Amino acid sequence: MAKVSVFNMEGKEVEQIELADSVFGVEVNEHLVHMAVLQQLANNRQGTQKAKTRSEVRGGGRKPWRQKGTGHARQGSTRAPQWTGGGVVFAPTPRDYSFKLNKKEKRGALKSALSSRVQENKLIVVDELKFNEIKTKNMKNVLANLKLDKCLVVLNENDQNVVMSAKNIPAVKTAQTSELNVFDILKYNTVVVTKDAVKTIEEVYA
Repeated sequence: MAKVSVFNMEGKEVEQIELADSVFGVEVNEHLVHMAVLQQLANNRQGTQKAKTRSEVRGGGRKPWRQKGTGHARQGSTRAPQWTGGGVVFAPTPRDYSFKLNKKEKRGALKSALSSRVQENKLIVVDELKFNEIKTKNMKNVLANLKLDKCLVVLNENDQNVVMSAKNIPAVKTAQTSELNVFDILKYNTVVVTKDAVKTIEEVYA
């Protein structure tokens, strides 16, 4: 089992805990991680782009000039793709880009992402994150104490004081354990997890 230090909000080490190898110590499967990121990005695409093909553009029903004898190339419609105002060749149409990953694959990708963060010493555990009021300065002070900048803060529950205090910091994102995803884990330099959140993650994904 990997041992990691637990810090308080002042940035001081208060204890050490062991992380479950079944979640934080698995062999990193780069292919699964890659597929999970691809799936999340693909599922976020709207797929609403649309352009008109030559059959959908208004007008162009009449042949612009006779077939032979004019010196021009033969044309059947002024809405063919080579004409200004014509349709688009292979025009994009609304489509669904999403695809499915099995539950086992999703869990494996998440475990791999968490394990890679532990291996790179980019997973910080804090004993708790509690603020008496919503204040961006409070969160900035905690991050300064832990010497962090761009990070993902994982909470066990939706603490509005913490969430709203971090909202105005561009390089910080908060998430609950139920919202954890591979893309966010890899996007941010460091993952900050509360001690309670670690227990919940181990219970859910072990």
